[in-house]
Amino acid sequence: MKTDTVFKKSFNRTLDLMVRGDIEDPLPSENELRRRLCVSRTTIRKVLKELVDRGVVVGAERSRPEDRRIQPIDYFPDIETMPRNLHIEQQFMEWMLRGDTKPGTLINVLDLARQFGVATNGIREFLIRFGRFGLLGKRPNSGWIFEGFTEDFALELFEIRVMFELRSARFFARQPDHAPLWGKLEALKRAHLDLLGEIEHRFHDFSSLDNRFHRLINEASPNRFINDFYEIITFIFHYHYQWNKRDEKQRNHAALIEHLAYIDALLSRDVMRVEMAANAHLASAKQTLLRSLVASGGGTG
Repeated sequence: MKTDTVFKKSFNRTLDLMVRGDIEDPLPSENELRRRLCVSRTTIRKVLKELVDRGVVVGAERSRPEDRRIQPIDYFPDIETMPRNLHIEQQFMEWMLRGDTKPGTLINVLDLARQFGVATNGIREFLIRFGRFGLLGKRPNSGWIFEGFTEDFALELFEIRVMFELRSARFFARQPDHAPLWGKLEALKRAHLDLLGEIEHRFHDFSSLDNRFHRLINEASPNRFINDFYEIITFIFHYHYQWNKRDEKQRNHAALIEHLAYIDALLSRDVMRVEMAANAHLASAKQTLLRSLVASGGGTG
């Protein structure tokens, strides 16, 4: 898997700006693009070269050909724009969700590395991180095993999640108008609306979108300790409330509506409205989590 994620993410963001008409034609100077994307001059030059190589812009002035529309195929795939640890986490979550993994399931590191297209040491690092929280266990001579967790553990974890997310949501609402987060949020809103229109046959795709949305909120208040811990929180919550397949389509539809209300609150920059939307969505997520634990036989600790 290629690792030049900063360049590829910047390239995709530039395409988004062009599609939305948020960037001039011809393209602005390198310095202006650096300011908008918050990346280095070297990265901007690579982006511009790639745009020219793909025929998205032409000439020294970097203008767009009239007959050249930006297509989905112009974008780098998501798998190439995320760090290795996030790629492994996403793949592992999909593996558990699609396979209905139950407590007691043995985990084969070599098989997962082959499936995910990564080295075995990346899988081991991931499992060790999650093992700290009791979700996974290491058995002598038998590898890793999925343990599951109790209702008490889930409630304690949820309390931390609420603290983290409300803090980040307040920071998000106070972002300056030129902050890149607003463009990312608009793109996520469109993705939510697209999924809502196709919910009948795409409801399984909500888990990935939910992950992206809550991660974006936490980008507003970067903190290395919170980020590391929140990856664990996010994974556990997504796994458990998606594991209960009963009424999954209806639950995901309701959560999409809540997300859109949350997104609109963030876009309003009204902190009180943001707090209300965040609390409403998190309260709903808590109930969904508790119901999923009952359905999966989770204990009370």
